[in-house]
Amino acid sequence: MGRLTMTVSRRVIQALLVAVVVGVLCFLMSETLPGDQAFRVAAGRYGIDLVSVQAAETVRLDLGLDRPWWQRLAAWGGDLARGNLGLSLVSGEPVLDELAHQLGHSLLLAVLALGLSMLIGPPLGVLMAWRAGGAVDLAGLLLAAALRAAPSFALGILLMLCFSVWLPLLPTAGSGEPLGWILPAGALALGLAAMSSRVTRDAALAAMRAPPVFFGVTRGFSLWQAVQHHALRNALVPVVTYLGVQLVVLVEGVVVIESLFAWPGIGHALVHAVVARDIPMIQGTALVMGLLFVGLNMVVDALCLAIDPRGRAS
Repeated sequence: MGRLTMTVSRRVIQALLVAVVVGVLCFLMSETLPGDQAFRVAAGRYGIDLVSVQAAETVRLDLGLDRPWWQRLAAWGGDLARGNLGLSLVSGEPVLDELAHQLGHSLLLAVLALGLSMLIGPPLGVLMAWRAGGAVDLAGLLLAAALRAAPSFALGILLMLCFSVWLPLLPTAGSGEPLGWILPAGALALGLAAMSSRVTRDAALAAMRAPPVFFGVTRGFSLWQAVQHHALRNALVPVVTYLGVQLVVLVEGVVVIESLFAWPGIGHALVHAVVARDIPMIQGTALVMGLLFVGLNMVVDALCLAIDPRGRAS
């Protein structure tokens, strides 16, 4: 069995475990939340001002919320085995249909954020390595530490104040026009770029100080030519690997940033589902986010095998 086949098989098994564990944990945590679930669902359906005890009881009977919790969990497991995530308790629409619509917006935001971070982080890291120990390196390290320490919601609010309030150049929320994409993507990208610049700096510095590069320079190559021919692939492997770690930050940030900028993605949907106690939507959104994380890590593993032939040989 090839290394790539083993990697894909391992990730598929992880995806199955993620589906079961995430679904069960979401169900159990939702069940332990205080308050009446039928009342919360009725508030999501009819509005908080129109909810009555009779409406809550009607919702409870219609949705089978009076059944024991283990029967409802077993029914969800059976639906999941058939590829069915059930119906939203609030809207009555299939969870898969709602997630398909919201996932497109989340993927757009994630791609924009990753693209922006790759435009900022790696070039800044290479510049820092090129000027290691100088003022540019020190300023870059301090900036990266500050951006990494700042939570994504604080970066989002700061960008709103700068570019929507003090300089009214960009809208504060909404996804209807491309100008509205800049601030949420930028808030996610700054944290990602901070980490990738540090990793790129260390990888590039190690590559420039590697013996093959020194040997290339003594043969008459410029430093950049020596790095390009003898060390660039080695430097790319840790950068690409670290993208997998960045995905954790991206998944965490999407929930906060989508809510902050009213972005209609799965993170925004998850927050609304938790407020409304819509358990099928909570399980569905958490499941999609977990599987997305596993899938993107599988892509990162494949890229590392493609870049470094030593991984394929082992």
